[in-house]
Amino acid sequence: MNADMMKKRTKEFAKRIIGLCRNLPRSRGGRLIGDQVFKSGTSVAANYRSACRGRSRAEFIAKLGVVLEEADETLFWLELLVESSIIKAARLTPLMNECNELVAIFVASMKTARS
Repeated sequence: MNADMMKKRTKEFAKRIIGLCRNLPRSRGGRLIGDQVFKSGTSVAANYRSACRGRSRAEFIAKLGVVLEEADETLFWLELLVESSIIKAARLTPLMNECNELVAIFVASMKTARS
């Protein structure tokens, strides 16, 4: 998958995260976890764009590491939404699957860039 396709894919992921956050319960847990998932989930796309502008392979790898951390953090918050019964698992499964796929892509990209 090329960089332009990944930019679009990560932006779509960010938009899905925004949509999720708009529909979270207004409870304390919903608001607090919602803020966290909003920040990390939208950060995936922003940091991926930044990584693509890396001036060297080392900078690209470092910035892609940040993308991977944000994607993994997002997955954590999505899991927490389910495990704390704020959102039903069935509602988040497609978004969690996409997040898992993104994590796998970023791991593979880092391995490729390092070799």
